[in-house]
Amino acid sequence: MTTTRLIAVVTLLAAAGCGDDAAGRRAVPGDDGAAIVVEVLNASGQDGAARAGTRLLRRAGIDVVYFGNADRLLDSTRIIVRRGDRRGAERVRAILQTGRIDEEPDSGRLLDASVFLGADFTPPSLRDFHP
Repeated sequence: MTTTRLIAVVTLLAAAGCGDDAAGRRAVPGDDGAAIVVEVLNASGQDGAARAGTRLLRRAGIDVVYFGNADRLLDSTRIIVRRGDRRGAERVRAILQTGRIDEEPDSGRLLDASVFLGADFTPPSLRDFHP
C-alpha cells in the first residue's frame, strides 16, 4: 500500500470515529456555569455507597474531589454548604433525590459542599455505571 493511500485510509478511519453522538456525552464540571466542588462521605454503613454517590454526581457534572467513609453513621443524608450559597447544594440534593441542606461555612476545605450519604440514600445499581 502506498504512503498516500495509507494516509487516506487512516484519515478516513479517524474521521469516522469522531461522530457527534450527543447521547453518549457526559456532563463536564463547569460546562454549564461554575463547577460545584464536593466531597462525598459514606455515613450509611452500606458498602459502596460513597462510590455510587460519586458516580451519580459526576455523571451529572458535579466535581467530586474526594470520596470515602465518614467517621459516624447517619439515618438521613446531609449536604453541608462549605462556601458560597445554597444553589450548588440544592442541585446536589436534586441529583441524589434526598438530603437535608445545612450551612457550616469552612473556607479551609476548598469545597462548595460536603455530602454525607445517610441510610436513606438508595444507591443505583453499580451495574448502571461504567468505569
